[in-house]
Amino acid sequence: MFRSWRVLAGGWQNAGMPKVDIRGRLRAESLQVLELSRQQYASFKPGSVSPLLAAREGYNHERAYWNSFAVDLPAVRDLSLDTGHGTVALRLYQPAVDGLLPVLLYSHGGGYMLGNLDTHDRICRLLAKLSGWAVLAIDYSLAPEKKFPVQPDQVFAVLRHVAAHGREWGLDNTRMAVGGDSAGAHLSLGATLDARAAGSPAVCGQLLYYGGYGLKDSASRRLYGWADLDGLGDEDTAQYRDAYTATDQDREHPRNNLLKADMAGLPPTFIAAVAYDPLRDDSLVLAEFCKERGVPHRLETYVGVLHGFLHYSAVEPLAMQAIGDGAAFLKTL
Repeated sequence: MFRSWRVLAGGWQNAGMPKVDIRGRLRAESLQVLELSRQQYASFKPGSVSPLLAAREGYNHERAYWNSFAVDLPAVRDLSLDTGHGTVALRLYQPAVDGLLPVLLYSHGGGYMLGNLDTHDRICRLLAKLSGWAVLAIDYSLAPEKKFPVQPDQVFAVLRHVAAHGREWGLDNTRMAVGGDSAGAHLSLGATLDARAAGSPAVCGQLLYYGGYGLKDSASRRLYGWADLDGLGDEDTAQYRDAYTATDQDREHPRNNLLKADMAGLPPTFIAAVAYDPLRDDSLVLAEFCKERGVPHRLETYVGVLHGFLHYSAVEPLAMQAIGDGAAFLKTL
């Protein structure tokens, strides 16, 4: 991902092992998204000579365009919490200001290395507006400055704080769900498993968009993933892995390789997969484990879009549908 903003600005190319070229399978709206995204990266002028910081700046610059399509809510508040692993910024999205609201704790994607509250602002606003739930976005520390298990510890600390003190923020601590996209989906499932291991707090649902949960090799990883299309070429995914985890022991730790866990007793779960995503099979395996252990779940696979497509709801109707599907799931909890 360090080079992705340059790749996207320069046009299509592939690197690493041969992959299936999925451009011809993408929806017209997704092709439009690619061009608009390329234009944003082409206009980006990095302010830092550090490849890592330049990659973050490029990501933020491109995401700022998609978040410029405003979604109004009655109240949006910036908060913070000392997690024991440093202070984490939070943003609370409230679709109503009276009474206690059920709450979705949302962790953003970005390979643990990219992203913040602003890059995922529109997604959180739409989820709150369409579901009637409050959304509490978590700005966990980024890798490689902080490595596993800092991020899952921070997310779990926020979950425990809301369980104990959520009413002070207008949140119903008896109805807490977790959710996120990509790396954030991984952290969300991990928080639920941490809560189960600790015996509390109770999580009433999971909203998991195109996460990676522990597969190291799969059909989808071999078939898909282009640096200039979804930022998930082989070199990109290796960079994410090495930045987030320091050792092979960390990579195989049950709090990181979540597919080692027994899924029995998990709450109702919405699993969103993307057909041409290298992480697709992680979602399919998770759904199969849920089925095997009797976990109420819904698996939806979205076709003709790319990993990360939730960001593009201003142009891609299927992104709006996927967010709406997630909001409808929250209403059932």
